[in-house]
Amino acid sequence: MKHVTILGFDYAFATAIIGMADLLGSVGVTWNYIHGNRLDRQFKVDIASLNGGKIHCANNIEINAHKSIAEVTTTDLLIIPTIAGDISRTLKLNAPALPWIRSLYEQGSDIACNCTGAFLLAETGLLNERKATTHWGFVEQFSETYPAVKLLDNQLITEDGQIFCSGGGTAWFDMSLFLIERYCGYELAQASSRSYVFDIGQDRGTSVQRIPGKRYHKDKKIITLQDWLEQHYAEHINIDQLANQINMTPRTLKRRFKLATNDTPLAYIQKLRVTAAKRLLEGSNKSIEAITQEVGYDDASSFIRLFKKHTTMSPGEFRARFSRRVS
Repeated sequence: MKHVTILGFDYAFATAIIGMADLLGSVGVTWNYIHGNRLDRQFKVDIASLNGGKIHCANNIEINAHKSIAEVTTTDLLIIPTIAGDISRTLKLNAPALPWIRSLYEQGSDIACNCTGAFLLAETGLLNERKATTHWGFVEQFSETYPAVKLLDNQLITEDGQIFCSGGGTAWFDMSLFLIERYCGYELAQASSRSYVFDIGQDRGTSVQRIPGKRYHKDKKIITLQDWLEQHYAEHINIDQLANQINMTPRTLKRRFKLATNDTPLAYIQKLRVTAAKRLLEGSNKSIEAITQEVGYDDASSFIRLFKKHTTMSPGEFRARFSRRVS
């Protein structure tokens, strides 16, 4: 079980604290409970404040911390939530937390920040010469204050080594799914997204559609191949063609792809096709047969069986539940 610590501070958005605590804390629990399976909790989540006392969040919401930051000497993941109040004032109040954040990083902890929480993380110096993102409304202020940070304001999530940033007040949901996949794999991230149905079927698309498969690894050649597959998944592809794309032997490709993604190339392509099919089922009135062809399969009955294996629903059931089309 992974240990997660969420830094709670005054003037934070309560949803960015409680939301991530709920979502991460429910991994291996909610989905399993719904389906009558054994509970298998994946994360232990603690909320820590400077002195262990109450956290006075925006909109007069108070949260009780589990402990003080001094009591947290190690953690697998530290989360810094959104700053909802005056940023300069919040940074001054939380200056005592900066050495603690740096210490956790130096011990190997991953650090994730949401939205304007990037300002607090940047104060530590850990974002210097690293990729980051933040809320679009604070891009100019952030760039002027921290010119050494490689700000990518058009990205929802950035990853640079042990550090992850997300932009937007509710991007904590996307970041949570990103982290679930990083620690627990694609299937559990997918299950978590489906458990929280409120994000599925909205116009911005389902969160699971933004998880094409495990990409949070260091094998650049496999990442290059994953990028290519996202554009060509519907084509008839064999292992020799894939190996040629990145100048590997088929045997080496299979070994390195499995090591990097925990999937075989074939299983990975299936996931991409199923994800594309879900997008079409949610947002179009195309027939199942047409969708089958569009995502790269010739036989609709075989595709229906594959789709049900990955989603526990038939394509028709999925469309009936999650369609975004207005009748």
